[in-house]
Amino acid sequence: MRYEDCVYGEFEITEPIILELINSPSLQRLKNIDQGGYRPLLAKSNIHINKYDYNRFAHSVGVYLLLKKYKAPLEEQISGLIHDVSHSVFSHCIDYILDVGSGKEQNHQDNCFNNFIKKTEIPGIIKKHGFDLEYILNDENFPLKEKNLPDLCADRIDYSLKTASIFGEQNNRDKDYILDNLIVENNNWLFKDLKSAKKYAELFLKLNTVYYSGLSSAIMFKAVGDCIKHALEKKYITENDLYKTDDVVLEKIQKFLDKDKKLNLFWNRMNNNIKADNNPNDYDAQVFCKSRVVDPLFKDNGVLKRLSETEISWSDIIKKELEPKEYFIKFTQ
Repeated sequence: MRYEDCVYGEFEITEPIILELINSPSLQRLKNIDQGGYRPLLAKSNIHINKYDYNRFAHSVGVYLLLKKYKAPLEEQISGLIHDVSHSVFSHCIDYILDVGSGKEQNHQDNCFNNFIKKTEIPGIIKKHGFDLEYILNDENFPLKEKNLPDLCADRIDYSLKTASIFGEQNNRDKDYILDNLIVENNNWLFKDLKSAKKYAELFLKLNTVYYSGLSSAIMFKAVGDCIKHALEKKYITENDLYKTDDVVLEKIQKFLDKDKKLNLFWNRMNNNIKADNNPNDYDAQVFCKSRVVDPLFKDNGVLKRLSETEISWSDIIKKELEPKEYFIKFTQ
């Protein structure tokens, strides 16, 4: 199977288990789960985003390709490929819809991952190809795939490079520079020098400020959360629908827009037809967003260091950016 990724280019995928997982219903469903949540409140008006690039499927395959590119064990590649299978519709909006999880941590998907996976066809595929499901599901076995902030991991590297490329925050030369200077040693991601480590860290900081925990994301989480919660309360949709696709839920909701003024109001908010701002003195809702920052390792004359060890100001940035962002959302209507 030939696959083209917007960050890593063309790959020939031949591993039978990878091919079967990619073609499984659980992975294919992710093609219709938006990576950022809900597009109208996130996309710049001058940026055309291909829906086949900015979704959980493209990200999942991207994590697999990155691990493959850097010669991670096949078990880790498998774990990377399936790591987002439990995402609900509109990705992290789920943390603002259900009582499980929280906007500060955005951890609903992680909390339900193992139980969700075990109800799919994936365990059968893994067993069929001679792999141990419990080993695959244990993140402690895969330090390249997943690490806590502010460390680098394949998941974090892929979604940041995809966001930067798709939203025009970096050109191909900048992207290639980062990948050319990214290496793996002793199960750690690191950069060849201070310059490349700093360039990537500053890019990630910008992405967090503008996209991951920015005001537009806070407005989106609130607006989508209100709309979906109302639709659930009115039984226009069910909780089972939340684990189908974005389009299924949107189509169901639209059938009731003319009959429900409150739903219509929420719909207009989430589709950016009603403006909102951050106003601590007059607000409709207090909204928290998970904030992310990285502190890359790099080589300095053969010595392994962190960016914060060399750039003292980066320690203050890390402390500040690891705190959830707080917004006071005021809609004009």
